[in-house]
Amino acid sequence: MTRPAKALPTSWVAWFSVAMAMLGGATFAGSARAETKVRVGKAVSEAFSFVPVDIGIETGIFKKHAIDVEEYDFGGSAKLHQALAAGSIDVGLGSGPELAFIVKGAPVVGVAAMANAPWLITLNVDRNGPIKTVADLKGKTVSVSTVGSLTEWLVRELSRQQGWGTQGIKTLPIGTDASQISALKTYQVDGIVIDIAAAYRLEEAGSTRILVRFGSLVKDFHIHIIYAGRAFIDRDPNAVREFLAGWFETITFMRLNRSKTVEISSRVMGVSPAIAGKVYDELMPAFNLDGRFNPKALEVLRRSYVEMGILPIEPDMSKLVTEKFLPSASPKDK
Repeated sequence: MTRPAKALPTSWVAWFSVAMAMLGGATFAGSARAETKVRVGKAVSEAFSFVPVDIGIETGIFKKHAIDVEEYDFGGSAKLHQALAAGSIDVGLGSGPELAFIVKGAPVVGVAAMANAPWLITLNVDRNGPIKTVADLKGKTVSVSTVGSLTEWLVRELSRQQGWGTQGIKTLPIGTDASQISALKTYQVDGIVIDIAAAYRLEEAGSTRILVRFGSLVKDFHIHIIYAGRAFIDRDPNAVREFLAGWFETITFMRLNRSKTVEISSRVMGVSPAIAGKVYDELMPAFNLDGRFNPKALEVLRRSYVEMGILPIEPDMSKLVTEKFLPSASPKDK
């Protein structure tokens, strides 16, 4: 005959209940990490290269890494780095040529290579204007975002490759794509250097045409780099690692979820889903999956700084970037 189980004394039942409640509370507290606010700035708001920030926020990927992203948009690289230097933002999404700012004293370091060849950027001219070929640009004025920006670097490189020297095409820093488009319409400039999504929108409207695709001009390159302020790195190096982990998880999400990525990016860039889909198909493969820097791309940038008169001597690029915060970094690097 099986005897009924002996009931636990009331005091033991009470102790067990309290213990389990405490254990459950401790487990919950351990899994719900406090979020760290990270202020992130975009050099320009509408570039597809910077859309991962919005997608990572909207899908909750950054929160998964206990990162609360506070997003800011700037009208060019110069303003972005001013904000980084002032400590107004912690992380900046900028271009490869901006590594030169570090040599000039900017308190930042490149912590990840975002994307490579500059397929994102195009040079557009009036569809019915006098500029028919690249040769027609000699001595003409082309608008760029800001001084020292990616857009200015690309125009100088185009001029150099044409054999005109780095000043063979005049540049005029105007700011956002919208401001540049307005300048072209009012005949203040002969060409504009803008994001491909805006270029497709203008072509669709019949007002401009793409004259140059810069991705075919420069092969070994880092069009975009993630910068972190040195004060932010010193204050919270783990937040740098978690932000980058969230970034690259977002890139993987984007590759596997085209429809959701197109939906969000069309809203962020202010273009139709059709154009956003076209941009996705062209540019998604350019994103780096691990953030590692390409030595050949860094060499192109290093040489260019002297060729274009940006720096007096070629810098030591190893002092301008680090890979120790990347998800793929080895434990000894961290």
